[in-house]
Amino acid sequence: MNYVVLGAGPAGVTAAETLRSVDKNASITLIGGDGNEPPYSRMAIPYFIYGKIGEDGTHLRQENGHYDKLGIRFLNARAGGVDTKAKRLHLSGADTLPYDKLLIATGASPIIPRMAGANLDGVETCWTLDDSREILKHADRGAPVVLVGAGFIGSIILEALYLRGCKITVVELAPRMVARMMDETAGGMLGRWCRKKGVDVRVNTKVNGIRQGSDAPGAKLTVDLSDGAAIPASLVVLAVGVRSNIGFLVGSGIATNVGIKVDQFLRTSAPDVYAAGDCCEGLDLSTGKPDMLAIQPVAVEHGRIAALNMAGRPTPHLGSLNMNVLDTMGLISSSFGLWQGAPLGRTAKLIDEDKFKYLKLEFEGDRLVGAQCVGLTDHVGMLRGLIQTGLKLGIWRDRLLEAPERLREAYIAVAQGKPGFGPAQPHVNTPVPKVA
Repeated sequence: MNYVVLGAGPAGVTAAETLRSVDKNASITLIGGDGNEPPYSRMAIPYFIYGKIGEDGTHLRQENGHYDKLGIRFLNARAGGVDTKAKRLHLSGADTLPYDKLLIATGASPIIPRMAGANLDGVETCWTLDDSREILKHADRGAPVVLVGAGFIGSIILEALYLRGCKITVVELAPRMVARMMDETAGGMLGRWCRKKGVDVRVNTKVNGIRQGSDAPGAKLTVDLSDGAAIPASLVVLAVGVRSNIGFLVGSGIATNVGIKVDQFLRTSAPDVYAAGDCCEGLDLSTGKPDMLAIQPVAVEHGRIAALNMAGRPTPHLGSLNMNVLDTMGLISSSFGLWQGAPLGRTAKLIDEDKFKYLKLEFEGDRLVGAQCVGLTDHVGMLRGLIQTGLKLGIWRDRLLEAPERLREAYIAVAQGKPGFGPAQPHVNTPVPKVA
């Protein structure tokens, strides 16, 4: 069997290794398209920027000769198209590569907003190792930096720039930070926390353009904002979102939407072609609908399942949990599943604005289907477990509506198969939660 894996991120690497583990004699080719770089994790790049790891720390596998030892051929090339009838992959340089089964795991690329000055020197995305090398040329301690976008990726970049000692201005078009992961309360807390740490956070604000020149020390660029401000910068980092890398599939006959369409076995509409990771629309566990969940754990899960199916071991993808965890200058925030709430569902909230603590639980019937946390780290595993398994809470649903801080008790009781166990009244001396 001749397997070709297009894309050497977490999904592709996991898939290639899984294929080797179940098919010892197959030919496996893993193709990366990022210059001459070895396979690496984009999510590790911020750690490289602030000096926690070196460049080699971003590599997905640390052992020298890892792929050679597994008998996986690694190529650096870009895909120009797929001939699904002839089963051939067209690569850069007019080369073609035959396959028996193909996995497309080409990931996503950052969106470059349409604005004046987006291509100026000192205006960067933070997506590749090359991007990080350019950022390091401009992000010295005390350097004025404008970060455009305060979503999940933007907030991770913010942490790295802050730890480098940069003077940061965050510009976000939405009314709060991480608007696709947090509600008004949680996003508002994060914004106040950042301002407390010395970051200038401007929400409901648009970048009108970037121009060369500035009178401010250390700055060579000026960022013009919709609120009339002109912000000096030595570096502008664009983090306004990503889109799936599927443009090369035009004319291939492979069905796409926002990403590649796949079935429950991660098969595309073309025979013997599969897709995984940020380029495909896998099943969202919470909604039961296809979606592009651009997070690394989902990519790894996709890669493993797709490889098993390619190797003839039918393994349905039952859905991935949409889960995000952020560490923003020491404040941990997280969201899970249907954090916005379910139709006709019920919500419990525990809020301490002064201490930057927030717990929000979303119920559908007696199941926990979504949650948000700010400043609370002990709840992450319990929330994920309850939402992912869909365990019925029984009487503990009502107890948590009255006192969401009893989550640990509820988790233990339900995990032990005792959903009615424990006293019905809330603990004494606990904060009074807000229940919606």
